[in-house]
Amino acid sequence: MNHLISRCLMLMFFVPFFLVSTVTTIAQVQFDLVRRIDVVPVWSGHPVGFALLTEGDRQFAAFYDADRNMTLAQRQLNETEWIFQRLPTKVGWDSHNYITMTLDRNQHLHVAGNMHAVPLIYFRSEKPLDVTSLVQIPSMTGSNEKRCTYPQFVEGADKELLFTYRDGGSGNGNQIWNIYDPDKKSWSRLFDTPMFDGQGIMNAYFHGPIIGPDGYYHLCWMWRNTPDCSTNHDLSYVRSRDMKHWENSQGKSVTLPITLQTGEIIDAAQPGQGLLNPAQTLGFDLENRVVISYGKYDAEGNWQLYNARLENGKWEYYQTSDWNYRWDFKGGGSIVGEVSFGSIEIQDGQLVQSFRHIKEGSGRWRLDEKTLKPIGKIGSPARFPKEISKIELDFPNIEGRSAWDLRDQKQPLDKGNEIRYVMKWETLPTNRDRPHPVAPPPSLLRVYEIKRSTK
Repeated sequence: MNHLISRCLMLMFFVPFFLVSTVTTIAQVQFDLVRRIDVVPVWSGHPVGFALLTEGDRQFAAFYDADRNMTLAQRQLNETEWIFQRLPTKVGWDSHNYITMTLDRNQHLHVAGNMHAVPLIYFRSEKPLDVTSLVQIPSMTGSNEKRCTYPQFVEGADKELLFTYRDGGSGNGNQIWNIYDPDKKSWSRLFDTPMFDGQGIMNAYFHGPIIGPDGYYHLCWMWRNTPDCSTNHDLSYVRSRDMKHWENSQGKSVTLPITLQTGEIIDAAQPGQGLLNPAQTLGFDLENRVVISYGKYDAEGNWQLYNARLENGKWEYYQTSDWNYRWDFKGGGSIVGEVSFGSIEIQDGQLVQSFRHIKEGSGRWRLDEKTLKPIGKIGSPARFPKEISKIELDFPNIEGRSAWDLRDQKQPLDKGNEIRYVMKWETLPTNRDRPHPVAPPPSLLRVYEIKRSTK
């Protein structure tokens, strides 16, 4: 249960992470259950991301109901009854089609989701903090909105509301960024060009931006040539002070759109050498140096965790794991992760990194500061009530899913809000975005209110 936060109970490789966040020191924290709030039965045939957001005394949940309809629910925090708003879009079997939402500075709700290379699906509330006033907005800017995937709302450097998505398909796409004017209730382009341009032959899968202790927004990515997940290549890096002007690790300006030829390549691994787009993440060491964690095959063909660190203006490379196992992934569709890992982080004054391996189990390594090699293990940064991990559906292969309150994603576990919220439901595992022969009964969606223990 201690990996609930970092692994969402069972990690699936299909959703890139775009949320701007900060990496901070954490200490071990125990959480106690305050109460659970039942929401409604939801679709459990396959995993797809739901969203939870708390603002003041209001809470919002976004999910696919038992009939697969995208649905928003709203409640007062001191109440357990929800107000529901069903939206005119239904999910199929595609695990890419998660839901995301945010509030603008005027507290109007924005919702996007159920998109995998389809026209933009986006809703905005006409009234502040009111799901019943959500209306579908057919377009944002009116261009490059016919094949949208991976929608994400992002907070800009000046607290402005940004929206990013991929225009095109896997192996042939560009990354689009929009900026919102809450007074005019209109969107425009953040950049005159896409941020990444695959030039019609590839697309960029990226992680970030992550706000570092150095004040930079850091971002890494790899290119992919086709829908086959084995065709990732060329792990790359860029950073920015304002998310508008970008530079490489040497401080040299990088002109948008970034292409394979203009991006700073960290690891030039080619298709078939083990790069996997969800297996890339950013962290920082005790000297505030950026560390890019990623996976690829070693000389013997085993899949390993590597850490690349920027030291005195130069990238140094460290093989952190020594696993005797080849994760032989290939093909398209959403795949279940056989191996996963977290960012390098600081716990109790030590560098630590979490991992989960189909053969080697899971845990948190304590790393040598110089070699980034494991020198022991350390406990989880948090302990959560066991009830949250309990499986309730009596159906073969059912797994737990969770979504943390979007409000809390920037907060370290031992700081910020005393009260936290996590949403939990259950589904079958992913099946390469194909239907399972038999769908299970609906799962009950619940919100758990938890509190940092004073014991």
